[in-house]
Amino acid sequence: MKNYAFLRRRLSLTLAASLLAVGLSACTKDLDREPFYDLNTERLYQDPANYIRVLAKCYASFNLGGQTTTGNPDVFIGQGKDEGETSYLRAYWYLQELVTDEAVVAWNSGPLQELNKTSWTSGNDLINNSYTRIFYVVALCNDFIRETSDEKLAGRSIGGADAAKIRTYRAEARFLRALAYSHALDLYGNVPFTTDADAIGQGGLPRQTTRPALFAYLTKELREMQPGLLAAHQAPYGRADRGAAWALAAKLYLNAPVYAPAQTAPHDSCLTYCNKLVASNSNYALAPDYAQLFMADNNVTSASEIIFPITSDGNFSQTYGGTTYLVHAAVGGRMLNTAFGIDFGWAGNRTRKTLPELFVPDPSGLTDNRAMFFTRGQNLEINDLTQFNEGYGVTKWTNKTSTGASGNDPKNIFVDTDFPVFRLADVYLMYAEAVLRGGRGGSPAQALLYVNALRDRAFGNVGGATDGNITAGELTTDYILDERARELYWEGSRRTDLIRFGKFGGSTTYLWPWKGGVRNGRSIAPTRDLYPLPTIDLLTNTTLVQNPGY
Repeated sequence: MKNYAFLRRRLSLTLAASLLAVGLSACTKDLDREPFYDLNTERLYQDPANYIRVLAKCYASFNLGGQTTTGNPDVFIGQGKDEGETSYLRAYWYLQELVTDEAVVAWNSGPLQELNKTSWTSGNDLINNSYTRIFYVVALCNDFIRETSDEKLAGRSIGGADAAKIRTYRAEARFLRALAYSHALDLYGNVPFTTDADAIGQGGLPRQTTRPALFAYLTKELREMQPGLLAAHQAPYGRADRGAAWALAAKLYLNAPVYAPAQTAPHDSCLTYCNKLVASNSNYALAPDYAQLFMADNNVTSASEIIFPITSDGNFSQTYGGTTYLVHAAVGGRMLNTAFGIDFGWAGNRTRKTLPELFVPDPSGLTDNRAMFFTRGQNLEINDLTQFNEGYGVTKWTNKTSTGASGNDPKNIFVDTDFPVFRLADVYLMYAEAVLRGGRGGSPAQALLYVNALRDRAFGNVGGATDGNITAGELTTDYILDERARELYWEGSRRTDLIRFGKFGGSTTYLWPWKGGVRNGRSIAPTRDLYPLPTIDLLTNTTLVQNPGY
């Protein structure tokens, strides 16, 4: 059984410009703490034992929507809105997958169908949800970092081993803030920017930063925080360590030509961090079974590959977002809910034909086991986006364990499956792409070995068999983009990948069904590479400038 801290009482924390009630229904798999009760901020931080509890809230905010499953959200979401839909991971997944060639949703709501058709407006609630969640996490982490400075700890007479542990917690919060800001950088570009250095209640509205400036801040922040984190693969599962920081840095540098075009030798830097992660002393290794990476016990079977997860437990982290959404929303039609360890399917998400066609000539999964599609009663073609049986089902995410049992929740509603934010397979593919783009610090021969290692697992190769292996001549950047889809589909990276390859906004050559709102697809404006800043934020903070095209 997964080990959780779950803190169910309220606590006042100073956030942004005022005191907000923040409950600690937190979940990280290594924590086991008793609840504590209403304390003001200074009284809370007098006790060294409370720091891990506040940090737990920072972690939990990537998955949970509030204090309870529904009805007590961390942020106001509007009257009658679905609280599960506003949770961080679900909101982020919408914006990274539904707008691409990998996924569509059948639910006939205006904002969702705008994403399906890449025709969103600046008033799209789902775009606003992700923005709001990102900056809520930033505010939480800023406050925790502010309260854990050496000066603050000394003023509370906290020293020795307690202070040393709290400094590690502080570095973890800096990582979580960097992760949230990296999503803001990728999705929205020039965004409001605050850190722990901005005093609460002073200085007016947040200033807007530029994309290159935020990129520079994040890469510097990741370098500076690393010594304070535990060694790679040494933190308790579910917590950030140096490996997580290296993976985020590699991802930022790989995308630097989009974020900061003037950046010098970004692919060299990407390879520097990839090499740290693949080094023998980093203790990461590919999980033996691809399917187990997305099962309810992936924290056990696949921990060697998962560099940083968003954790979930069906008993203690109950949300209609996160992987509960990913499992339930993909089940419908003739798919049996019991086969996925859930009470019933929500008949929402399927894939567009472009994804199964990447597994040609055999998308059955019998050749390449990453091809996890449900075809019985499903059409390959999509004529009506709102019909679940149009588009193949995807069976990748499940609440079943590797032994065939269902997750912890006896009602089979909330799932146990963790979401791998970073995993070693992604690092292998980043390494190969950086080499192909001219990065120094890697070799084409090693890049080919890494890609073929993934294909060996996918094709079940043993004893040196080469069924799925490719040759050096086949390893191109276009091949890497396709292989990233085969390996990482529905893991929240596709939009970013398509933009990096110039195949999202502005592309007239790479189309997919319903791109641009027409059945066979059409090009969309290059300004679609960024989402709009929410209208309400522009009205509140008149110093902000909207992204072009909105």
